[in-house]
Amino acid sequence: METAPPPSPPMGQSLLILAVVLLATWYFFGGKNPTLTERDMLDNAFNGNKAAADGAADLGSSGRDFVAAMQQAKKKIVIFYGSQTGTAEDYGTRIAKEAKARYGLSSLVCDPEEYDFDTLDQVPEDALVVFCVATYGEGEPTDNAVALMDFLRQDDLAFSNGGDRLENLHYVVFSLGNSTYEHFCAIGRIIDERLSSLGAKRVGERGEGDDDKSMEEDYLAWKDGMWDSVQKELGWEEGAGGDVADFEVAELSTVDEAKLFLGELSQRALTGTRGVYDAKNPYAAPLIQSRELFEDGERNCIFAEFDIADSGIRYQTGDHVGVWPLNPDLEVERFLRILNLTDKRDQPIDVKSLDPALAKVPFPVPTTYDTVLRHYLDISAHASRQTVGSFAKFAPSDSARQMLEKLGTDKEYFHSTVGEKCLKISEVLALAAGDSLSSDPSNTNYTVWNIPFDRIISGVHRLQPRYYSISSSPKLHPTSIHVTAVVLKYEPQPGANHVYGVGTNYLLNLKTAAAQGVKGLREEGAPVYRIEGPRNKYKKGEQFCAPIHVRRSNFRLPTSPKIPIIMIGPGTGVAPFRAFVQERVALARKAKEKDGPDALKDWGTIDLFYGCRRSDWDYLYKSEWEEFAKELDGKFRMHVALSREPGQKKVYVQELVKQEAAHIGEALVAKKGYAYICGDAKHMARDVEHELENILGAAKNGGHAEGVKELKLLKDRNRLLLDVWS
Repeated sequence: METAPPPSPPMGQSLLILAVVLLATWYFFGGKNPTLTERDMLDNAFNGNKAAADGAADLGSSGRDFVAAMQQAKKKIVIFYGSQTGTAEDYGTRIAKEAKARYGLSSLVCDPEEYDFDTLDQVPEDALVVFCVATYGEGEPTDNAVALMDFLRQDDLAFSNGGDRLENLHYVVFSLGNSTYEHFCAIGRIIDERLSSLGAKRVGERGEGDDDKSMEEDYLAWKDGMWDSVQKELGWEEGAGGDVADFEVAELSTVDEAKLFLGELSQRALTGTRGVYDAKNPYAAPLIQSRELFEDGERNCIFAEFDIADSGIRYQTGDHVGVWPLNPDLEVERFLRILNLTDKRDQPIDVKSLDPALAKVPFPVPTTYDTVLRHYLDISAHASRQTVGSFAKFAPSDSARQMLEKLGTDKEYFHSTVGEKCLKISEVLALAAGDSLSSDPSNTNYTVWNIPFDRIISGVHRLQPRYYSISSSPKLHPTSIHVTAVVLKYEPQPGANHVYGVGTNYLLNLKTAAAQGVKGLREEGAPVYRIEGPRNKYKKGEQFCAPIHVRRSNFRLPTSPKIPIIMIGPGTGVAPFRAFVQERVALARKAKEKDGPDALKDWGTIDLFYGCRRSDWDYLYKSEWEEFAKELDGKFRMHVALSREPGQKKVYVQELVKQEAAHIGEALVAKKGYAYICGDAKHMARDVEHELENILGAAKNGGHAEGVKELKLLKDRNRLLLDVWS
């Protein structure tokens, strides 16, 4: 029996459906990743939000020409951010906000990946181009700044008007980095030197923020002098701006519950639509197993295995996994009470940007007050001096206002009162109002601060994923990702509240819940999280999930197993090396299956220098190394440094490296081997590099200076790779 066809949709709806089909087809089968604008349009179209999709198309009408975009939007400032985790983007947005407050000038805040730079010669002389860029890894640009750096590094640069000079261009550079790395702020320095060589004029000093010390203080010390130079150079008049809100928050009387974001990180997560899982759309990965790796009873080190079998996620040995945490109950409760929002925690709200080119709404809407504080803003982060100072005008008393004003302007006072104690913003507000910092927030009547919620959104950074080196190889574990993480907990000074790392304590909550079926920790007062997630989406039966995505890394093994490798990783720095050895084991199994028991005779040596406190406390994966050594026919050797073993003197990995100088020198110089360092950048990595310089110098029949040259050569040729943190 033939049925009648359904009625035809209206013309506008037909066009929208056609656009979605074409874009979805291109997205899934076109062989390349969509840009952020294209991905957002796809999400909006699936959500039936045609206006949003049309708006995204309008923003892209100038194509990849950023000068045309500036002229179209009537902007005198364009800010490009090179950001891997969102920090450089945050500072770029802060520069834009200050330009508006000082001069009344709005900016374009742009992802450089979305624009071409051959029109730099067309930037008007009274305009300003700002580069706020982070240096990633060993002097590398962030992923979204690769094309910009490739363009600037060309020997035969030619701009749109046919010339190769930029006398028209005024620019500013704020570079972010970590001074424990050799190539500190390298990308900002390269941009500065290249633009200067082309005739462009830098306005003010080049700013450099050091994440090893205080990025915030470096920024604050730099920005005022930079703005003074801008006024002198470009003649902009200060005082034309004023205190202008970035966002408008509206409480909603009615809302479709199915469209209300309660912690979901993407439109697809809200609707349950399948798609590519990435940093914009993490995958809720089931926790297969989790266990405690430390046996000293004082510290926690979590092993967590996440299932990715049903996700389409692929990873390579050496990659990182981003785990998206949420804020613990006590931090959310304190903030809600201080803002007098306890009874309105579940109130649906909409948030709109008053200047989308300057400040994008940093989370999906509509949502609720509780959700914003629990899932979207990093309220657990240490308070910044600038944000604290900006809240002074909303103080509930003169004494509280005076304290916040002093905190905002007196660097030393801020450091002794807030910085040394690692206080969060809500704790600073409570302290200024004379409230207790040690009482249970759920039972404390805090003094209320009438801070508009839009200012909270403006002043607190977006909650970002926490990254961990993946400690498994897809050759042995193709459908799961392993994480090895020490739980961060410390007392910043005697008598101060303990500081708990958001990401690692979230993992500890997952482990405890998986083991006990309930929330709860060994230690009273430690943070507790709503790990079941929005709408209980992170709990499937008795199994918990965590939102994750994979970030690519250049931390890679050489292709040939005949090349010797040296791995140095104390503590959890051993995580990627567990993956490396697993990869070699998988390859060895295949080789023996094909070529017989002597298949590994020509393989290079695999040396792992590992350090821990005691062999019975924190020797990570102790039994596994013994099994791996058997499978690799003696090609794999462990060198273990124990710093607190009873009856033995303290030994650290750099000492073992020194003891194996002859072997390491031969492996790296004569046999062209590879070396890897993972772990603490500030002390261990520096000490190890110093030993390697001596070893390489001797292997080259020279001194320390020869070793320094050889170490640099290894880095330049990607034969010495570092995955370190401070």
